Amino acid sequence: MEYRRLGSSELLVPALSFGAGTFGGQGELFGAWGNTDAEQARRMVDVALDAGVTMFDTADVYSDGASEEVLGRAIAGRRDRVLVSTKAGLPTGPGPEQAGSGRSRLIGAVEAALRRLGTDYLDLFQLHAFDAATPVEEVLSTLDDLVRAGKIRHVGASNFAGWQLMKSLAAAERGGQPRYISHQIYYSLVGRDYEWELMPLARDQGVGAMVWSPLGWGRLTGKIRRGQPLPEGSRLHSTAAAGPPVNDELLYDVVDVLDEIAVETGRSVPQIALNWLLSRPTVATVIVGARNEKQLRQNLGAVGWTLEPEQVARLDEVSAVTPPYPYYPYYRLPDFARLAPPLV
Repeated sequence: MEYRRLGSSELLVPALSFGAGTFGGQGELFGAWGNTDAEQARRMVDVALDAGVTMFDTADVYSDGASEEVLGRAIAGRRDRVLVSTKAGLPTGPGPEQAGSGRSRLIGAVEAALRRLGTDYLDLFQLHAFDAATPVEEVLSTLDDLVRAGKIRHVGASNFAGWQLMKSLAAAERGGQPRYISHQIYYSLVGRDYEWELMPLARDQGVGAMVWSPLGWGRLTGKIRRGQPLPEGSRLHSTAAAGPPVNDELLYDVVDVLDEIAVETGRSVPQIALNWLLSRPTVATVIVGARNEKQLRQNLGAVGWTLEPEQVARLDEVSAVTPPYPYYPYYRLPDFARLAPPLV
């Protein structure tokens, strides 16, 4: 396993991390992801650790906290061997105190996560969404207190817009408070919006990308192809679990090229899609989930090899879409190239 620094921090994370969204399996969304129990989870943690996957990511909203509970039982007795990342900020109930990033909400969320995970500290705590109703100074002051108390070692963000992330980083700089070292984001061959603003920001500010749903919400598993019905059991049957919309022709064109490269390399379609992500600028770790041990072992095969430059170029070309204003001039007009140096 390759290990990379998470942003500009000293924290080393594996190129592949394990996402525990399949643990617990409660509710329409997370029930469609999986329903791994504690015994199964412990076995999957065994497999992950044997492969060098040391980081495990979860959130309080995953199955109403059941994901954290199952992960906690799965890592019991080996806390010193793993990095634990969790998130809070999305609504966990109807009450005003059950959402956002206000001081009392964050303190309560961290205390609850520690109890469910059976640990006394979190290696990484990330805000699951930007809270526009709470001043960033209050958020950062609270996170600073939690770091000083030893309950959090590093802080990060997830699903922030560019201005939200930059505002938070600037405020942390002014106040001498912990800066976000990570941004957990959606990124895949059929969802490259991250590249338009968030990737240049991350490179400039030293923020490492932690990629979630790297297979496009199940679209790049190799089971979905032009002219064929959705496979039985696909999460795409559930509107709640389908994720951002993807143009069908774009998807089929990308899969066609993935199929070609699969023949050339002897690798599977998911392995190729994951490997492409690992070569992208700012990506520190790609979070892979799995409903069972077979899927996990399949995903672990995405590391230890590299695509040929020509294969990467084909994937770049087939998955490219025209960015929206104001980003598109830098991609389309040669005269603007000097204003936006390439990231690769």
